[in-house]
Amino acid sequence: MVPMEELSGLDASFLYLETPKMPMHIGGVAILEGALKFEDFRQYVSERVHTVEKLTQKLVTVPLSLDRPYWVEDPDFDINMHMHRTALPRPGGWKELRYLASRLFSQQLNRERPLWEFIFVEGIDSIPQVPKGSVALISKVHHSGFDGKSGADLMTMLFDVSPTPKPPKPAVIKQRQEIPGPVGLMAKSAYNFISRPTKLPGLLWDTGKATLKAGYMTRAQGIKMPTMPFNAPKTRFNDTVEMERTWDSAILDIHRVKALRKVVDGATLNDVILAICAGALRHYLLEKGELPDKPLVAMVPVSTRTAEEKNAMGNQVSAMYVQLATDVEDPIKRLEKIQINTMVGKLYQDAIDAKSLMGYAELIPFGLAGVAARFYSRAAIAKHHSPLFNVVITNVPGPQIPIYLAGHKLIVNMGTAPIFDGMGLIMPICSYNGTLSISPTSSANLMPDLHMFTRYIRESANELELAVQEKLTNQAALNALMQDE
Repeated sequence: MVPMEELSGLDASFLYLETPKMPMHIGGVAILEGALKFEDFRQYVSERVHTVEKLTQKLVTVPLSLDRPYWVEDPDFDINMHMHRTALPRPGGWKELRYLASRLFSQQLNRERPLWEFIFVEGIDSIPQVPKGSVALISKVHHSGFDGKSGADLMTMLFDVSPTPKPPKPAVIKQRQEIPGPVGLMAKSAYNFISRPTKLPGLLWDTGKATLKAGYMTRAQGIKMPTMPFNAPKTRFNDTVEMERTWDSAILDIHRVKALRKVVDGATLNDVILAICAGALRHYLLEKGELPDKPLVAMVPVSTRTAEEKNAMGNQVSAMYVQLATDVEDPIKRLEKIQINTMVGKLYQDAIDAKSLMGYAELIPFGLAGVAARFYSRAAIAKHHSPLFNVVITNVPGPQIPIYLAGHKLIVNMGTAPIFDGMGLIMPICSYNGTLSISPTSSANLMPDLHMFTRYIRESANELELAVQEKLTNQAALNALMQDE
């Protein structure tokens, strides 16, 4: 008999936080070229869904929520309950697609079934650079089963590198899982309560080593520690959220964005992306007269997966905190500061061994954590303390070659991820085949004009590009003058 898989502490945290107004799914909007038929799409997914185990598994809850839930095969799995079809109203443009995605991302997944949905969207007739009659795929998968990296692995089920789909892998006949009753689940929980404290000494030892190493970097090497949680300035993003989501996306040319790295020695693509997002945040808050004197702080998820864990489902991430230099007006100087801040953040990330410290999440009692999370939301405690951080910016690299779903080319891929009380803005970054999408998700009570903020993302990229071109031109002119002399 196949053993049940218990959620990790980190995976379970996305269940602690979930309420009807705070759905905890990740996903996105993909636009596919050509008139793919829904029936063909459903058949295509039906032949491949078995290759990703979380798509056919559901959660079984321990009585009284005394312990974390378990993943089990759903004996009543019906793919038709997870695949839906709709069409945009006329004129079938970006505004209509943006509104539909926002509405769907506002809705919680049904916990009685496997935690995913695909919504097939027809009627895309007036989006520039998208052929008329193309379709969109809006996807939602629960964060307790997938992180950004395993979500990207999910794409390998859907997409091929050739217009000719590879044959689906044959389904493996799985032995039916016997789901324990309440007494059996309580017994497993009792064993977990006994065994988990034995992990604490090892975690404390790892924490002590990490603290000493980080302290040595500060004292002996003079490396200033990165921003710690609860030290970020208060902004409109760091308030309680409501049920209605707002979603949008800015599409950039990845080659133009990469070219901006050369103006700052050692700058990475991620540094440039953070600088573009920082410029948009600065412009947006300035326009509202709300820009703090202190720089905003981004939480940047960092994957802790090893090569052996590449295709594993679930969440294996840690956090890096980066000051975004939103107090700096000059876009190049802002990039320079961000490059230094991310370098320091990476040094400390390596020092503290984030993967071992994630083990503390395993010690949190599920029921207690759920009660605490619900109390935090009901009491609106997020209004009364400094933010952990201001915004989440998460980068999910994709293939830089065309990929195809059932023979239809993917034009662009755009992401979404959850927000919650105290953290009302997240910006997933997806790169694919020469495009870079920056897709903010927020709450309508915090950012009803998210389309304006998205415009500022594009303007921030243009502003940085113009500043880089001007600096490089001036350097070239200076070099030519020196050679003439």
